[in-house]
Amino acid sequence: MHGRKRNAASKPEEDAASAAEALELRLLQSQFMSNHHQKIYTKEAIQLSAKLQEINPEAYTAWNYRKLAVEYNLDSADPSLVNSILDKELEVVENALKRNLKSYGAWYHRKWVLSKGQCSSLDKELQLLNKYQKLDDEIKKNLVLRNFHLWNYRRFVVELTKTSEQDELQHTTDMINDNFSNYSAWHNRSVLLSSLVAKKADGFMPKETIRREFDYVHNAIFTEEDDQSGWFYYLWLLDQTVKMETPLRASPWPSDGSNIILSGPGCFNGSSSKFTTYCSESGSFPLILYFDQAVSGVSSSTVTIDSELKSNEDLVWEPVPEKNSQVSCVWVARLKFDRTEPVKVKVSLGKSRGIVSSTGCNLITPYEFVFTVHIDDTVGESQEGIISWTDGFDSWDAQSSKDLNSLITLDQLEVDTGFEWRKQAIKIEIEQFRKLPDSKFGKLNLAKLLMAEETMISDDDAVKGVHYKEILQLYNDLMALDSWHDQYYKDEHSVALLRKVTSSTESLTRHLFRNRNMNSIVCLRLNNLTLSRIAALEKLLFVQMLDLSHNELHSAEGLEAMQLLCCLNLSHNRIKSFSALHSLRHLKQLRVLDVSHNHIGCKHPVDTTRYLCSSSFSNSGETGRKVPSKYRDTYLVLRDLMKLKQFDIRGNDLIAGEEFSSFVRQVVPTLVWLDGNKLAS
Repeated sequence: MHGRKRNAASKPEEDAASAAEALELRLLQSQFMSNHHQKIYTKEAIQLSAKLQEINPEAYTAWNYRKLAVEYNLDSADPSLVNSILDKELEVVENALKRNLKSYGAWYHRKWVLSKGQCSSLDKELQLLNKYQKLDDEIKKNLVLRNFHLWNYRRFVVELTKTSEQDELQHTTDMINDNFSNYSAWHNRSVLLSSLVAKKADGFMPKETIRREFDYVHNAIFTEEDDQSGWFYYLWLLDQTVKMETPLRASPWPSDGSNIILSGPGCFNGSSSKFTTYCSESGSFPLILYFDQAVSGVSSSTVTIDSELKSNEDLVWEPVPEKNSQVSCVWVARLKFDRTEPVKVKVSLGKSRGIVSSTGCNLITPYEFVFTVHIDDTVGESQEGIISWTDGFDSWDAQSSKDLNSLITLDQLEVDTGFEWRKQAIKIEIEQFRKLPDSKFGKLNLAKLLMAEETMISDDDAVKGVHYKEILQLYNDLMALDSWHDQYYKDEHSVALLRKVTSSTESLTRHLFRNRNMNSIVCLRLNNLTLSRIAALEKLLFVQMLDLSHNELHSAEGLEAMQLLCCLNLSHNRIKSFSALHSLRHLKQLRVLDVSHNHIGCKHPVDTTRYLCSSSFSNSGETGRKVPSKYRDTYLVLRDLMKLKQFDIRGNDLIAGEEFSSFVRQVVPTLVWLDGNKLAS
């Protein structure tokens, strides 16, 4: 691994030497621990710990012992001896690093010594690091090229010595020119350039810097095409090119100019042609702001509501998905209605500072949208019949297509001053990569570049969507070329496919239907598309019924943004646990949920979904009641779905039987249908 060859089988004499070394190590450790417990800090005891660390630099307790010994000796030492005590510690660390250049304890101890601020050899630290980074021995050289300990320590020393970032940038250039495979040098270069560009240092304006760096990294990736280090840097550079300082687009719901019908209980049992109907039993509905990058500071002071509804002056905005985070792309507030006549609502943001992007920039360009809410106070009967995913759907008609444009507007907030040069930089790179011979990295980066160009094309541009066919083919080629990273390519293919589906009204309407048995609400069918990841949700906020069945999804992550969802079909996917469904907790309007024929409850030694999904309750949190451990994740998902009436979980491993059914009925008392069977009252 990382250039280190597997050792050949040892010889008998080598085995004897190892046994002798192990015996010496055990004796040293025994003597050391005795000194440590008795707090003996004599010269002999300290020398013994030094010898131990030369043999075993990973003995972390020994490093802590030396810290205590240094503090003890510094308290009683003559001021003129302080530097010599600290210099001795640096010498011990250096000897330990000769044994293991990647020792955590050794590098941390060296930083601790320098933090004392009285070492006489501070100026020699960079010389020592340069010596390590230019080792000739091939094995040690590979250790240095990927040694984040050494590079982190270098950044620490650079800060202490006040070495300029420009000088350090030149050092990375020298290291990379010596070896294109120096991943750590490429990484340090990205850290330095980010800082210099943020400071607007002389000669480091974004446009010129990015163009210069593209030209520089070309030397590496076109010379050593199979080396990953330059490609990773290239992907970082591409990300810097497309990343704007402030959000460029926002997708609200309701959208600008839309008309919303707010109906009371039982509204889903009607057969109205008004497909914008939203069912509310509490006289409120969600107001959604979806930004194209994470923001903070969305509140009643930064977002103003102008309407005749006085009860909404101090709306509480919450980030989705996590309430304990104050940075998110999606923010939701509950708009309350206490009137029966139509009400026009104007929402404004950007008039005052406070909404801050992930890069720390304030959103200061004013933006507003206006919609009208019509109140339908007809009270229908509550849902009793089972909702079918195969019957009762009508195709999208011409009138619906006309109304659809007002539902999915993606509004431009402001034009970044560097937008045009960024588009041009991407275009130049696309031309460069089209000249490359077919290769794994070349295809991947061409797909990334084409996708980046698509994101920069406005929705009303005639060329919007022209690249998606090529992007999808590139990912298909990559799946065939590189099976080791098949899942990553599938995920990227899914993102591109969903972007293609939502790129125009024409392509989206092919997947849209109306459910005549549920008041003609909008149903989006994205089934049988081999999707493994969910994306493009900013254009799907209006959807109330979503069919994602017969795909390859491993989680429901992302769906929390679709606050209007009342019916969701996730059957026949690859979901392995309820922890992969954590985002559904935020869908307070969910009435129908189908997760049948997945792999929930399958016998795996480790539930990897807990780590793949950013669940707020995967490894912590109180349930608030006594729940069997095997149903804990089930409870934490279902307990918040207080309007759920239909739930199907048939065909999942180990999730069956009367015990589980009884548990579900206790958690969700509103349930009417379970696994296709109507429950007794």
